[in-house]
Amino acid sequence: MLTTAMNNNNKGKAKNILASLVTALLCIVTVIQGNTLFAKQDFYKNLTSDTVPKPPAKPQRLLKIKLPITKDTLQKLRDENSSLVDTSAHPLKDTLPKPGSDTANQVQVDTIYAKTSKDSLSAPVNYHADDSMVMNVPGKKITLYGKKSTVKYIDNDLEAPVIIFDQQTSLVTASLKKDSAGKVISFPTLKQGESKMVSDTIGFNMKNGKGITKGTYTQQGEMYIYGERMKKINATDFYAYRARFTTCNLDTPHFAFVSKKIKFRNKKFAITGPVHPEFEGVPVPIILPFGFFPLTQGRHSGILAPTFTANDQFGLALEGLGYYKVVNDNWDVTTRATLYSYGGFTFNVSPRYYKRYHYSGNFSLDYNRFKYNFKGDPDYSTNNAFNIRWTHSSDTKARPGVTFSGNVNAGSSKFNSQVPNSPARNFQNQLSSSIAYAKVWKDKPFNISINANHFQNTNTKIINVTLPDLTFNLNTLYPFRRKEPVGTLKWYENIGVALNSNAKSQTFFSDDTTVSRINIGKQIFNNLQWGATHNVPISLSLPQIGPVQISPGISYAEKWYQQQLFQTLNTSKNRIDTTIKKGFYSARDMAFSLSLSTRIFGAFTFGKNAAIQAIRHEIRPSVSISYKPDFNGKSFYNIKSDTAHTYSNRVSLYSNSLYGAFGEGKFGGLSFNVDNNLQMKVRNKADTAAGATKKITLVDGFSINGSYNFLKDTLKFSTFSLSARTNLFNKINITTSATIDPYDVDPANGRTINKLIWNRKAALGRLVSGSISVSTQFQGGDQSKKKAVVPGNPNQLINQNTGMPLDEYQTEAAYIANNPAEFTDFSLPWSVSFSYSLQFSKVFQSPKIGFKNNLDQNVNWNSTLKLTEKWQLGINGYYNITQKTLGTLSMSIAREMHCWQMSINISPVGRYRFFNISISPKSAILRDVKINRTRNFYQL
Repeated sequence: MLTTAMNNNNKGKAKNILASLVTALLCIVTVIQGNTLFAKQDFYKNLTSDTVPKPPAKPQRLLKIKLPITKDTLQKLRDENSSLVDTSAHPLKDTLPKPGSDTANQVQVDTIYAKTSKDSLSAPVNYHADDSMVMNVPGKKITLYGKKSTVKYIDNDLEAPVIIFDQQTSLVTASLKKDSAGKVISFPTLKQGESKMVSDTIGFNMKNGKGITKGTYTQQGEMYIYGERMKKINATDFYAYRARFTTCNLDTPHFAFVSKKIKFRNKKFAITGPVHPEFEGVPVPIILPFGFFPLTQGRHSGILAPTFTANDQFGLALEGLGYYKVVNDNWDVTTRATLYSYGGFTFNVSPRYYKRYHYSGNFSLDYNRFKYNFKGDPDYSTNNAFNIRWTHSSDTKARPGVTFSGNVNAGSSKFNSQVPNSPARNFQNQLSSSIAYAKVWKDKPFNISINANHFQNTNTKIINVTLPDLTFNLNTLYPFRRKEPVGTLKWYENIGVALNSNAKSQTFFSDDTTVSRINIGKQIFNNLQWGATHNVPISLSLPQIGPVQISPGISYAEKWYQQQLFQTLNTSKNRIDTTIKKGFYSARDMAFSLSLSTRIFGAFTFGKNAAIQAIRHEIRPSVSISYKPDFNGKSFYNIKSDTAHTYSNRVSLYSNSLYGAFGEGKFGGLSFNVDNNLQMKVRNKADTAAGATKKITLVDGFSINGSYNFLKDTLKFSTFSLSARTNLFNKINITTSATIDPYDVDPANGRTINKLIWNRKAALGRLVSGSISVSTQFQGGDQSKKKAVVPGNPNQLINQNTGMPLDEYQTEAAYIANNPAEFTDFSLPWSVSFSYSLQFSKVFQSPKIGFKNNLDQNVNWNSTLKLTEKWQLGINGYYNITQKTLGTLSMSIAREMHCWQMSINISPVGRYRFFNISISPKSAILRDVKINRTRNFYQL
């Protein structure tokens, strides 16, 4: 009994000790929860942020005890720690043991829920002090010192030379620091996501996210904002007192909009009270009662502001009024209209589409209606015109082996000439379109492509349409080659056969209603032509024999026609009558060839000490012997060209067909081509190393080619073609070409006769035609400092962030970035580009006059001159020397204004004369805040 009593007594003491330990443990937990800031080297904060999260509900702290305790101890814990143990929400359950066990009066407690401290934060805080950290335990404050002391809390990143945290009030204060001379060493900087704020002083409450900053600079998209004081009231809204906002990124901006009170909705908009602009710190006496500035990032629908212009023909105009609509993630639409005071208008709708990794494109429909003169005038008229443009490109990754693209530019012939204030487009008289689809089969030797083309001449008003244009290609096959060749291939195993086929249909019509009395549908049907051509080249690759490469070949061609054309001379009416016979017809042709080519090198040296050390000459001759039988002589016939039967011509039945006719007669002759390259090695004066040399190309290429037909009775030589090209001093590009006829002419009619000129004089022949072009460009400044090339593909105008095609302003900026030569470069003191071209031909006039020389010379130039560091003058123009007429002359002057741009363009001569003055901010967000004056003068 005594032993049992002692054991019971010891058990009671153990229970008391255990209860005391548990109580102490709970107290320690309480201290840890209430004073976490000092138990760890972390503290919590909540900075002024644009995206402050809602204060989370304080979680219940769980204290898990795995020790068995008695019911009495458990009740005692409940009574003594009622503030820490919440049994209402999560009541403690007693687990009773079986009767008779040693733990009959014990209970197993699973979990005890404890309340959190009132001043605890919802996330950990990471901090760093460059210099030192001072902890005031009684005052519950921590101060960080150092030039780059940092604190990170959730998505907030604070950097400042002095940071103070008060745990009792949950306030964080950051301030700047100055040196002994009063110069600021470092400013407090707060970053949250993509936003950044630089202030003199930052103070905010970490729990509710409210705060006040002084002397704050921040950025919202393209807008830079400064406020003497800023107050943040919630996650999205903050107010600024005595603030200015601008798109100039300087500390002292060139211009700004100033208002006493501004409210900002983060990345959405800014609303001001009375606002006025100022330039270089000087207020402008233009006060608006309020201001509204959109700050939304990305695409959003809205009204497009117009501009005021003037035109001599159509009057005053409200130009570019429109609306931009975001349809969905893949589509958007822009509509614009221009209204003129004389009654005309223009309308444009431009939808765009984009699907990542699949395709992208845009469509544009323009419609113009203009009135000329006024009602009641004898020359009063109205005119309607339209234009359609469409571009489409597919991503090859979407369907490997398949490509589809479209580039359409079509419309009324009068459209370009009527576009106001666009001289470049007014002179554009050719429109063309193409739509192409191609398919390449993997591991197959063939491919196919389908095309549709359109060509339009706005002067003649003739529109040609080709639809479809089908091409099928079979790559070279080697039918005699073994599937698994072993050793060297036999000569016949290198015989290759290929196939190139093309079929298309083509028609044309006129959109000139004053000339054509047949509707467009009938014109298309009556003028429709179709045809096909097939070529089967057979080649044989032979090994090189010494320095000579030998290549034999056989070619077979066949053409399909839809009609035959018969022409006869009508002597009674003195005209040529034409008869067309519809049906299916074909013609064939065949040729055999053997070509030899090689390369010959020669050099002449002058010695190592000479300025010119060597001249190197390379000759690349090639000779081809070919034979072509006369398969098509039966399709040619004679036709008299006049009633006196003085002249007669040979005409083919297929002369006006889609693919043209094969030539008649046999050819058995020799064709030749000789190309030359001339280089010079000189001593490099820029390199002081011994024996340093450099190569200079004197002639990039000089070639002559022609042929001789052994089977012809007369005129066996063809005309000779000569061409030469060179680049002198890497500055002057020269290209020349000429055509020489080796035969004499009959002075009575100017026709070629079978007499070689070199039989009577030392000359290769007579010059029939030729051309020469010279172009160069010079610029001042340090040529070693080249501008960095903008990476990426300039044709891929895709926003890399959104994946959508760029809008018109982003497209223009991307084009300027990728084409810097076309825009003002203030780093160049001067630049001059010059080109000269001359075309020459001889045309027979009459027996008395003989041949007349026709010359056409013109000059183009483009020049810039840097007047000062901020002003640049530009002049460009075109002059026809032969006609002594000045085509275009335009002058421009540009002013570099950092965040603004100013340009003046004047074209005082020519058919389309104009002047334009424009001053506007460079930022797209303020593109409507501009001064624009344009006048256009039209000369009939």
